[in-house]
Amino acid sequence: MNKIFLKLKVLIKKSIFKYLIISISFLIWMTFLDTNSLLIHAELNREIKKLKKKRDAISTEILNDKSLIEKLENIDSLEHYAREEYNLKKENEDIFIIEFQSEDD
Repeated sequence: MNKIFLKLKVLIKKSIFKYLIISISFLIWMTFLDTNSLLIHAELNREIKKLKKKRDAISTEILNDKSLIEKLENIDSLEHYAREEYNLKKENEDIFIIEFQSEDD
């Protein structure tokens, strides 16, 4: 009976060792070597975050452009915008551009 328990113990140790080796190799494979590895998932998650930030920046820019378009539908606002942004002027009108220098210069 004692011999049977000893053989059983050895068999269990061998099988546990075998399963341990298989499990460790599986974890290494899934972490580093597989096409769907954890490293690739982390890289894709970083890219998703970057793209979401870009999407948010573009959507705020779109909202700003929409509000500008709404303002420019009025002819007076359009004239004011053209004068400020593109230095346009009416006939027989002089424009003086005043630039301030900071005290640091």
